[in-house]
Amino acid sequence: MSDVIKDLSELRLTYEKGELHEDQVDTNPHEQFLNWFNLALTAKLHEPYAMSLATADDKGRPHVRTVLLRGATEAGYDFYTNYDSQKGLDLAANPYAEILFYWAELERQVRIGGYVTKISLEESTDYYHKRPRDSQIAAHISTPQSGVIESRELLQQRFQALHDRVEQQSELNKPEFWGGYRLEPQHYEFWQGRPNRLHDRLSYEKVDAAWQIRRLMP
Repeated sequence: MSDVIKDLSELRLTYEKGELHEDQVDTNPHEQFLNWFNLALTAKLHEPYAMSLATADDKGRPHVRTVLLRGATEAGYDFYTNYDSQKGLDLAANPYAEILFYWAELERQVRIGGYVTKISLEESTDYYHKRPRDSQIAAHISTPQSGVIESRELLQQRFQALHDRVEQQSELNKPEFWGGYRLEPQHYEFWQGRPNRLHDRLSYEKVDAAWQIRRLMP
């Protein structure tokens, strides 16, 4: 049995890789996001498009998980999932969510919150057919997502059965229960780690049709 860490109070890092000043950021938060996101891509970080998605159900109970960003425009930030999943059920009851990007190597994170709606059937279908065939099959057999299944072997059997059945088909139809969502941003927060825990935090809040930038206490 491995040793149990009893005291975590001494585990800490110092952040010294950057600064974040109001006169250095774009006045448009989406453009500022793209600036940081493209730097993360250029730095070849591991899945910089991975983001934590936080939702809450109709009783206010939160749920968070990691999903992949699959579209980013000023209109919003897109991800895809099973509509009958926990996140799908949450969003049907409470269509407000937050996404969080954390790029540890750059000592940066970005929070984006806003209202979430389903994207069009055409967009969902187009993206579905861009996915690898095995991912398309997995979307069909992994339902209800988050539902209980007896074993890994049964999951593999379901996958293989559908794989064999559609092997000769040139195209696999998108499941009705699967598709995309778009988070329309209402606020952003950009965080840059700094020494002594005096981190830089800049928020963008939508005021009428303009974005207002504020510095937040660390």
